[in-house]
Amino acid sequence: MTLRVPALLLLFLAASPGVQYFHYERPVLNVPAQKQQACLTLDPATFAHAGPELASLRLYNGAAEVPYAIHSEAFVPQPAENLAPLNAGVRGGATTFDAEMPDGAYSNLDLDIAAKDFIATVRVSGSQDQASAHPTSLGSYTIFDFTRQKLGRSTVLLLPRSDFRYLHFRIDGSIRPSQVIGLRAGHTSQTEPQYVTVATASSAIQKGRDSVVEFTVPANVPVDRVLFVPGAQPVNFSRSVTMTRTPADKERGAEAIDREFPMVSTGNLLRIHSRQNGRKIDEEHLVLDAPSLALNYATKWTVAIHNEDDAPLTLQSVSLQMDARMLCFAAEPGANYALYYGDDALTTPRYDYAKLFVLDKNAAKAGLGPEERNPQYQPRPDTRPFTERHPALLWIALIVAILLLGGIALRSSREMKQP
Repeated sequence: MTLRVPALLLLFLAASPGVQYFHYERPVLNVPAQKQQACLTLDPATFAHAGPELASLRLYNGAAEVPYAIHSEAFVPQPAENLAPLNAGVRGGATTFDAEMPDGAYSNLDLDIAAKDFIATVRVSGSQDQASAHPTSLGSYTIFDFTRQKLGRSTVLLLPRSDFRYLHFRIDGSIRPSQVIGLRAGHTSQTEPQYVTVATASSAIQKGRDSVVEFTVPANVPVDRVLFVPGAQPVNFSRSVTMTRTPADKERGAEAIDREFPMVSTGNLLRIHSRQNGRKIDEEHLVLDAPSLALNYATKWTVAIHNEDDAPLTLQSVSLQMDARMLCFAAEPGANYALYYGDDALTTPRYDYAKLFVLDKNAAKAGLGPEERNPQYQPRPDTRPFTERHPALLWIALIVAILLLGGIALRSSREMKQP
C-alpha cells in the first residue's frame, strides 16, 4: 500500500492541460466534411516549441481535448543478412552463381567482391525454385571499382522490390567466381518514405580544401538525413563528407558535452555518368544518413565536403531533413480543430487512441495554418510552497530568530552575574 502513495501523489500533482496555458496555437485546415480519420504533417517549428518528444502538443476541438496518434512511415532498416553464393562457376565465359533469399521483400543487394579496379555487368533473375527453367528477369546492373581514378566503388544492385526465393546472377567482366565472397540483402519498405526539410543552404564556404556548410538546428528538432544537390560540374566525383554536431550555446549544452559529444558521422558522395569499356554507368549517392537524436537544446551542424586536390564541388543546395511525422485523429464533421503547444509543465500524453491506432489508407490529408501566439495565454499559477516562492523571507526570519535568541541569552547571562 505504501508503494502506491508516491505514484498517486505524483499523479495528483501532475499538471493538467488548459488552453490558457499554451504559448502557441495553430488552426487545423482542410478537415474532412464527414466522419473520417485525418492526418497532418508536423513541421520543425512544432517540434521546436512543443518540448521534448512533443510533450506539450495537444489537439482541441473548441475547449475539448481530442486524442491523437503520431505516425511515421519512416522505414526502420533491419540488419542486412549475409548470404553465401551457391553453385558458383563459369558458364559461357561469364561468372554465374545463385543465392537463396530470406523471407520477405527486399530490393537493394550489395555484392561482396574481392577485386579492385574493375567494371562489370550483372544480370539478375529470380524464381521460386532454384532449378526453374524460366526465371523472371530483374534487370541488368553495372558494378565497378574506380579507386585508382578516385571515383570510388559501387557494388550495390538496386533491384525492383522482389520476394523471389532464389536469385540467379551472371557477371560479364573480369570478376572470377572465387572473387564473389557473398552478398547482403536488406529488407525494403512497402511505402515510399516522406521527408520534411529542417534547414537548407544554397552555398558553402571554403576552409582550406574543404567545402563547409553550417546550420543551427533548434532544440527538440530531429534530423534524419542530409540531402545534397550538386551543380552540373564536375560531372563525375567521389568526395568524403564529415558531419559534426556541437551545442549551439556552449553554456547551455556544457553538461552534455562529455556524455554526448563529439557527435561525428561520415559518408561519401558519389556521382558518375559515363561510358567505360562499352558499359554505361549512371550512379548517384547524394543522400547521407545522419544522427536522429533530438536534444533539448539547439545544436550547430557542420557539414564538411573534403575536396582533397580536386576543385571544390559546386552546390545548388544542402538540406537537413527529418522523416515526416504525422498527427492523426478521428475527425468529426463541423468540428473546429486547433493545435496548442508550448507549456513546459506538461508531459507527453498517453491516449487509448494511440495505443489502438491503425492508419487508414484513405485517411484525409489535413493541414496546418500559421503558428501564432495564443491570445488566451496566461502564466500558470505558482503552486510552490510559500517558502520556495519567497526564500528571502525565510532568511530574514532566521536572522531575526538568531538575534532574539542571542538577546535572550545575553540578558540571562547578565542576570546570573548579579548578586
